[in-house]
Amino acid sequence: MAGWRRNLYIICAAELVAILGFSTTFPFLPLFIQELGVTELKQVEIWSGLLATGSAVAMAVVSPIWGSLADRFGRKLMVERAMFGGALTIGAMGLVTNVHQLFALRILQGSLTGTVAASTTLVASIVPRDKLGYSLGLIQMAILGGSSLGPLLGGLVADSMGYRPAFWVTGVMLLMAGLAILAFVKEKFEPPPRGEGSAARWFFNDLGLIARSKAMWTVVLAMFLLQVGRKSDGPILPLFVQSLSPLGKHAASTTGIILSVNAFIGALAALAIGRISDRIGRKKALICCILGGAALYAPQALVSNTTQLLALRAAMGALLGGVAPTANAIIAIIAPEGKQGSTYGLTASATALGNAIGPILGATIAATLGIRSVFLSIAAILALVGIWVAGVVRVSE
Repeated sequence: MAGWRRNLYIICAAELVAILGFSTTFPFLPLFIQELGVTELKQVEIWSGLLATGSAVAMAVVSPIWGSLADRFGRKLMVERAMFGGALTIGAMGLVTNVHQLFALRILQGSLTGTVAASTTLVASIVPRDKLGYSLGLIQMAILGGSSLGPLLGGLVADSMGYRPAFWVTGVMLLMAGLAILAFVKEKFEPPPRGEGSAARWFFNDLGLIARSKAMWTVVLAMFLLQVGRKSDGPILPLFVQSLSPLGKHAASTTGIILSVNAFIGALAALAIGRISDRIGRKKALICCILGGAALYAPQALVSNTTQLLALRAAMGALLGGVAPTANAIIAIIAPEGKQGSTYGLTASATALGNAIGPILGATIAATLGIRSVFLSIAAILALVGIWVAGVVRVSE
């Protein structure tokens, strides 16, 4: 087996385990807030948004820095940092006694993690250019695969053992993933000439090079807006499922099933849509995925039971699963040579900023207009982004 293939498969396996771990805590986070003493529904909604926002803002701030360091000191090192940092911070969440401690750890988690950007950068730097689309599709499949199984595992652990053990399970998974990267992935990294100036000057020079690309900023802005929309329902989905469930029972496991099915179908679709985009064009595939996702978000505001919600989320996953591989392929085309880390770091920052704004926006809409209004708002955002991408983005494929 070629060395790059061996590295690719190990990275994908490690990222699968890492995302599986991260995703175990998502279905019940708003419910864990209630266990920590926050019982008023509106306060739970607001704290859910703040927990998601704090982590995402921290990640948005540090991602370009980590990306620049990856170009300077090696991409494998950044993957190890993200996985070991996640193991430490998320494992500690199982020991918190109040929501303020949980909030502080979420901020620390956002500052130290970012396995998706780190792994994507590593893959993009070690695989042959003509295998880039396949490789990015494969790692996206691993990411979505972990996302599909993690919520189910987390919901089952939370319902059977309590919320705290799920954090410890995540810590162990991230530790195992980091050790696999450390022991088995081989990176032939040659540091670039250091030149003159401080690390800060190096960092800003990297950003300046990327900033001169209009196409790059157009795609980054589109990804930011997409993430704002797609993450707006994160804080309220478990509460919405709870309202649809008879007597509100098994909300954590039901939410886990819904998220798992959505992500599993998205994982299957990611590689297929990536290959289709090689034939019909990545921009065209991206637009179809975005507009299709918008069309399937709106009816979720009208559902009356969890079965209807599951069906719509499953169909939506088949389309939105194609967004990341097509967008990442476009980014790989327009990224400056030798600046994969900085480029994907900037992209991760935009995505994380969307992760920050989306949940707080969704929580605010839910608190003022009701939970169902969130789905209509997301549909509107995705539709506007799809139309904007169709009219503005220019990519030579």
